[in-house]
Amino acid sequence: MNLVLTEEQVLIRESAAEVLAHQSASADVRRVLERHAGYDAALWQTVAAELGWCGLSVPEQAGGAGLGATELVLLMEQLGRRLACVPYFGTAVLAAQALAQCLRDDAASAEAAAEPVRWLARIAAGETRAALALAHTMPFEAGNADGSPIVACKTADGYRLNGTLNAVLDGVMADLLIVPARDGDELLLIAVETTLAGVARTPLSTLDATRPFACIELDNVSVVRAACIARGNTVRHALTHTAWFAALALAAEELGGAQQCLDLTLAYTSERVQFGRTIASFQAVKHRCAEMLVAVEAARSAVLGAAAAWDAAQGAPVAAQFADIAVAKASANDALRYCAQEAIQLHGGVGFTWEYDPQLYFKRAQASGALFGSTPRLLDWLARHAMDHESAGLASNKSLAGAYA
Repeated sequence: MNLVLTEEQVLIRESAAEVLAHQSASADVRRVLERHAGYDAALWQTVAAELGWCGLSVPEQAGGAGLGATELVLLMEQLGRRLACVPYFGTAVLAAQALAQCLRDDAASAEAAAEPVRWLARIAAGETRAALALAHTMPFEAGNADGSPIVACKTADGYRLNGTLNAVLDGVMADLLIVPARDGDELLLIAVETTLAGVARTPLSTLDATRPFACIELDNVSVVRAACIARGNTVRHALTHTAWFAALALAAEELGGAQQCLDLTLAYTSERVQFGRTIASFQAVKHRCAEMLVAVEAARSAVLGAAAAWDAAQGAPVAAQFADIAVAKASANDALRYCAQEAIQLHGGVGFTWEYDPQLYFKRAQASGALFGSTPRLLDWLARHAMDHESAGLASNKSLAGAYA
């Protein structure tokens, strides 16, 4: 497998890094947290409407660029590095991927595909912020949405929705909700505009203020029949694949955060003077920074490898690609947690204070490490599926799982 980035991919990474360094620097993030509840409207206008980042992995038939997972993870890495306060993950990863997966159903008619294509086009154009009402647990559990708290009842014109979604990622500012709902024994995936009567949103207070969550209540919300974008096994398939894709994207974001923790630490230790010399010159500090670098590069290798495997499967991954993602997410979970901890320690007595950034990344590490697969649960999944995956050439994944355990 070729893991060498193309010229176009390098350009995506470097241009994203440049934009975010200017518009999502530490001072910008802190201003947004203090004044705007974790949402930077100006940055969102830049990345979504002006630069078209939301259309990166949207299919070309829906007006997107139709690029792959590798391009997306390069962008997500830079977003995570700068803790960008925009609903990109909820919109361009979760909601867009769920809509795109609905288009992969071979049995889907042109009429059935019209609604997903319409919303994907709006997302790609930066006109719609979206959220997927999906439980943020293990990816392989996501397809089991039959226990959705939302009940759909047929009406003459469509459906009436009732229920409460306790924690919707990026749901605070979403214009569109993609909601799994139950109509008796049938599972539906329904597009719900948040301007409809009966939709109520309550922002939640969370550890990581850079990523807002919301409790959303649907009280007799009426939607038209066309708002139902998928049914039955198509919904389960779409949600399962979306959750694994989200785990990969989140791993890339964690990788970016780990890299920034290392960069912050190197900068601080190169300036902090103790006993007449910079602390970066001390052997013990060098060793700890080197260990941070090893963790970052191991995670980067796993993330890029999993993205390349997803692209090689042409968006129709099987268990082998899911195992690659499990390894990448576990590696990134541990890399960000470790690097954030070390950044706090190597910043000395000021490392945990609000005035310095390591504490922001530590909170992101704690929150992201629990989303779409914590390390223990991912390794448990790998251990239980190791024998099945050996035939697919995943003996190395089994070894890595054993090493982590």
